[in-house]
Amino acid sequence: MRVLLPPDLRAAILSAARAAHPKECCGLVEGAREAGQARVIALHPARNLSGLDTRFAIDPADHIAAVKAARGRGRAIIGCYHSHPDGRAAPSPADLAGAGEDGFLWLIAAGDEVAAFVYSGGSFRGCITGAV
Repeated sequence: MRVLLPPDLRAAILSAARAAHPKECCGLVEGAREAGQARVIALHPARNLSGLDTRFAIDPADHIAAVKAARGRGRAIIGCYHSHPDGRAAPSPADLAGAGEDGFLWLIAAGDEVAAFVYSGGSFRGCITGAV
């Protein structure tokens, strides 16, 4: 799958990751799926309710608000984003344990990198990312 991520939204994820360090930042991704690609249209930052620096748990109230906002614009939540402070921009074992929705996009920030993955069939597949 190809993920179209506008440069300003990529920068917003990296900025959130730096601001949250040493904890993980997190949020939801609003967008559209079309012809084998996912287009990221907006980000919905969320409070991280995890008590651990190396985990994220999106606040359910923030999740509901993001879904309502996206629906109000005729769109959907197609994924999530989070950071790996001092880690790699790749899914961790904790990410795999927390995943469950097939076709859900995961954007992971680490350092100056944002990488995209899709969860499907019990594992993550890397995506090609490009600017819009």
